[in-house]
Amino acid sequence: MLNSLSIRCDGRQLWLLDQTLLPQEESWLEATDPAVLIEAIRALRVRGAPAIGVAAALCLGLRQGGPDFLRVAAALRAARPTAVNLMWAVDRMVSAWEAGNSLWEEAEAIFTEDVALCEAMAGYGASLIEEGDGILTHCNTGGLATAGVGTALGAIRRAWEGGRRLHVWVDETRPLLQGARLTTWELQRLGIPHTLITDSMAALLLRDGRVQRVMVGADRIAANGDFANKVGTYGLTVAAVFHGVPVHVVAPRSTVDLYCPDGSSIPVEERAPAELRGVVTANGTLRWAPAEVPVWNPAFDVTPGSYLHSLVLDVGILDRRSLAEGVLSRVLAP
Repeated sequence: MLNSLSIRCDGRQLWLLDQTLLPQEESWLEATDPAVLIEAIRALRVRGAPAIGVAAALCLGLRQGGPDFLRVAAALRAARPTAVNLMWAVDRMVSAWEAGNSLWEEAEAIFTEDVALCEAMAGYGASLIEEGDGILTHCNTGGLATAGVGTALGAIRRAWEGGRRLHVWVDETRPLLQGARLTTWELQRLGIPHTLITDSMAALLLRDGRVQRVMVGADRIAANGDFANKVGTYGLTVAAVFHGVPVHVVAPRSTVDLYCPDGSSIPVEERAPAELRGVVTANGTLRWAPAEVPVWNPAFDVTPGSYLHSLVLDVGILDRRSLAEGVLSRVLAP
């Protein structure tokens, strides 16, 4: 049985913790059918770049090939365009199929490798956190987003478990509130001190010296260190750099796209206008904008790697100078 905070698989069926229902309800969705998984990825029932890659790999592993394997793989690969971990995992499964290898064993390996990558990242990232730090996060980067302890939140967790006193400031992360709904849910379970803020409050915290570092994840990292992450990350990074607060990206090697030279080549997903106009509740639609108001709703933004203090990978900590000098192509070359 493969078991993580948001993914379960017994070799016959795949279940996902429906993250659209958190924190009010913990409900598991059976997603063995690729069509169900594709809908779950697009609707953010499963989310986080590493987690959607792992889920897709397990779904393909359960199929054990079949005449429509490549069609199903292509459909899964296209479910979300920005998160490169999804493409990485699906391509790896296709390569296993073409080589005649066991698809289940490959999928299981992708799951267990993600757990190990998380532990490596968490260890390196925790080493950056000092006693008494205030840490500002954006979106959700914990166990809900991976098969392991998480990326940025995994580093925070390991620092806390290692005895360092710290406080997490949680950006609510508009428009879908992954910070408010998911990160606070994880932090409460872990007993880590935290405070929820709106995204627009972050600059005040930075100005007032209440944040010692910003730690975020990534959905795709270009060869020069430019990275895409949940929209709002760029503005947060600019404010942090202005106030002299270091920004760290924590991500696994599967998030790095060496075929993408810089941030201008990263595709940015645009989502449905309805996400900005209101929300669907049990009692109907709660709308805070006119029904047909024009909307621009990019799911991600791209931040230059030159703004980073460091990129924390499972292979170590890379500073902005080494990123500019092309270190990613050297340390991650096939």
